[in-house]
Amino acid sequence: MNSVDIEVMRTALQWLDKGHRVTLGTVVRTWGSAPRPPGSLMIIRDDGQVAGSVSGGCIEDDLIERVARGELALRKPEVTTYGQTAEEVRRFGLPCGGTVQIVLEPLAPHSQLRELLVDIERRHRVQRRMDLKTGLVRLEPALDGDRVTFDGTHLVTVHGPRLRLLIIGGGQLSRYLASMAVMIDYQVTVCEPRTEYHEGWSELPGVTLSTLMPDDLVLAMNLDHNSAVVAVTHDPKLDDLALMEALRTPAFYVGALGSMHNNAKRRERLLQFDVSAEEAARLRGPVGLRLGALTPPEIAMSIVAEMTAMRRGVDLSQPLVRWEASTTVCALA
Repeated sequence: MNSVDIEVMRTALQWLDKGHRVTLGTVVRTWGSAPRPPGSLMIIRDDGQVAGSVSGGCIEDDLIERVARGELALRKPEVTTYGQTAEEVRRFGLPCGGTVQIVLEPLAPHSQLRELLVDIERRHRVQRRMDLKTGLVRLEPALDGDRVTFDGTHLVTVHGPRLRLLIIGGGQLSRYLASMAVMIDYQVTVCEPRTEYHEGWSELPGVTLSTLMPDDLVLAMNLDHNSAVVAVTHDPKLDDLALMEALRTPAFYVGALGSMHNNAKRRERLLQFDVSAEEAARLRGPVGLRLGALTPPEIAMSIVAEMTAMRRGVDLSQPLVRWEASTTVCALA
């Protein structure tokens, strides 16, 4: 679950505590060029205040008006769909072919938002199952990451810890990498035991500087499959310490800066530290997608791009296919 959705839930609780009626909207299905993916959240207060988004602005005004008039989800959850007709597409400015289905849920103590947030803050992965007939919610442990399923009677969402990035080294490249990762909602920790690289990190919001040795920090962070590790010091005494422990964790991405030759030597060294051949093969090195990057910002961008591709399940052993927007033109009569 990203920080924006967590903030939406916190805001909902604040409004409820002040006595407001609050309705939670969750995108459950999309067809065509929908503006927001399933799982996107929005809350609507009884006086028209909102937080979050389910369409990027296309349908929010209509939803606010209908909820305020009591037409939707006044006492129990309801489903509404936008973009089913050409007239709706034209009226709401939805992208060509875009259709969005939303479950609207009047929030109450039985919605268990407070309990859900407590579990998330404890870094637990939780499944929230809501019964559309009653609005009752059941929370239980979950193994999967973010997921939304809707069968018409139950809305099931899986919530978990935010993405984490551990950067080994506090040099110039690390600052660009940390800044880009924060922008896409990673919690970033920079491991830098060398005091000469400590200047200025306190001024970078959303980033934590640790002076622990890399192997100790990897163990202390208890990395999970929402975690990534990138080693960029060029110093084997630091990079290898982190990598030998990180490759044993479920982290979805472990990478190291350096040439193909240097990374081949690095894998040979790791094998001497009881890292298995299978674990060593997980190492992404040279790190980053092959974009022709030369400058520190470009290299940081290539690393973030590769992390994103791996997290989204892209097969990086195959040539990347260029995505092209549909050239189909909607003729709205």
